[in-house]
Amino acid sequence: NETCAASFITIKIKLIEPMKMTKKAITLGLGLVVMGSASFAQSLTDAKKAIDAEQYQKATSMLKALVNSQASKGENYYNLGEVYLRTDYVDSARAVFTKGVTADPKYALNYIGLGEADLASKNAASAKTNFDKAIEVSSKKDYLPSMYIGKAYTAAGDYTSALPFLQKADELDKDDKDAETFIALGDYYAAQKKNSEALQNYMRALNINENLLRGTVQIGRMYKESRAFPESEERLKEAITKDPNYGPAYREIAELYMQWANFEPQNFDAKAALALENYRKYLDLTDKSFESKLRYAQFLFYAKDYKTLEQVTAELATVSPNDPKLPVVLRMRGYSAYENKNYPQSLQYMNDLFAKTTDTSRLIATDYLYLGKALLQSGNDSLALKNITKAVQKDSTNVDALEDVALVLFKAKNYAKAAEVYKSAIKLNPNGKGSLTNYYYLANANYFNYALADRDKKNPSKTLLVEADSALSVLNKKSPEFTLAYILRGRIARFEDDQNNPKGLVIAPFEEYLKLVTVTKPELAQSPAEAKNLVEAYTNLGYAYTPTDKEKAKDYFNKALAIDAQNANALEGLKYLTAPAAKPKAPIKKK
Repeated sequence: NETCAASFITIKIKLIEPMKMTKKAITLGLGLVVMGSASFAQSLTDAKKAIDAEQYQKATSMLKALVNSQASKGENYYNLGEVYLRTDYVDSARAVFTKGVTADPKYALNYIGLGEADLASKNAASAKTNFDKAIEVSSKKDYLPSMYIGKAYTAAGDYTSALPFLQKADELDKDDKDAETFIALGDYYAAQKKNSEALQNYMRALNINENLLRGTVQIGRMYKESRAFPESEERLKEAITKDPNYGPAYREIAELYMQWANFEPQNFDAKAALALENYRKYLDLTDKSFESKLRYAQFLFYAKDYKTLEQVTAELATVSPNDPKLPVVLRMRGYSAYENKNYPQSLQYMNDLFAKTTDTSRLIATDYLYLGKALLQSGNDSLALKNITKAVQKDSTNVDALEDVALVLFKAKNYAKAAEVYKSAIKLNPNGKGSLTNYYYLANANYFNYALADRDKKNPSKTLLVEADSALSVLNKKSPEFTLAYILRGRIARFEDDQNNPKGLVIAPFEEYLKLVTVTKPELAQSPAEAKNLVEAYTNLGYAYTPTDKEKAKDYFNKALAIDAQNANALEGLKYLTAPAAKPKAPIKKK
């Protein structure tokens, strides 16, 4: 989805507009100026179109040429710097904006560019200084500086600071001549998932300029975010019909099909295929630069095409081994290697990623997740748990991986540690997918922990049993037909009871089980797997009733033998009832 994709690499989507010429700038020589700069204006327009179409390599080449041929034009520097910001080359962007300020100190947008670079570097104070300077050198009637400052704060996620500037821009553009004012407001609301407000502003932008493709695409995106998939598809196809060469429309419709696929698992393959088809069209319409291929690689991850992803990332690592974004490539190489079950290679890539990422704020939740999963496959349970816990802390949707760690610990008979991890998983995911399994395994882990300690005469705390029974109680309420929960509660009750003078604590859970499978849902008892549980319930109840109701006890033993004629516990119990002098033995405890 859009949010997840953005976490891989910063991609800012903004239209770039020139500063408006004020009336004071118009002179008698205007005609000569316009004639003399006609080719320049057209070239700058083309460069902006390339930026809007996400053809960043093409735009960079054009703008570098413009900077060289029109070195005093601040607008050239600003647009070139913006391309660098969009492709996450913050230092290069800062250098270009600085040159722009030197070349044209009164051109406000280069100060704003410097402020954007400051925000990208987490330096809000310096950003404000540069934004203040932009306002200072611009005309009081010029709305563009306010609009671009608002867009900068929006892109940085500082919505409180963004809104006053966007409102000021709207106020100064009092005749609503520039559709970009409303695009900026739409982006502001879209970034906060306020889709209705965003949609209203995008529609106002199209009322001003119905041919503004980005407005149509963004409307399609809002429908997608609201899960109105057919409506989104319609608007995005409308943009493609208007301009079949407009790359962002294909990127957005690819994102739509991918999200649609995830919401319709039965149609996942078909929708994912459409998604990849359109993303390849997007690539064909862009410059196939390192950045666009990198975005394609990210998309392959979400489309679950891990084989192709492994190939694409291998190529990226080879063709540009010194690129500053190599950590992003390592990230996806680690992910794809893991998904392709190449666990040692995945661990190597993930370790390389962490080693080469000095700024840990750039590490995302799935980095810790895949490192932890690769460590788990290598047998390093402790370090795996540490990293997966970090992944869950950063994004609770990764909680399933905690369950994987817990299951490994459980299978290794490290029951105490497994119980701890299951408790964490339950706390973070009390009602989600897999939560019922967590309750069951928590109870099992505590039960086995107690049983083994009791066998070894280590005097375990009965708190373990209470905690196990509580987990099963929750499971009974949430899934009343899960028969194993009743059986396990019966086993736990045997340990909770007085071993020398039993109070019959096993009766309630085992009779509740029998009521479920013989009265409420008798079809459950027809399952071959249920026969063993029925025998266990009958024999335990037979022994529980032996001291107080011999006929009832005999009936239960006979029911057990009707299922398993050679069952030792039932045979011995029945023998005791027919030969009272013999002292009965407790049924074999399940461990």
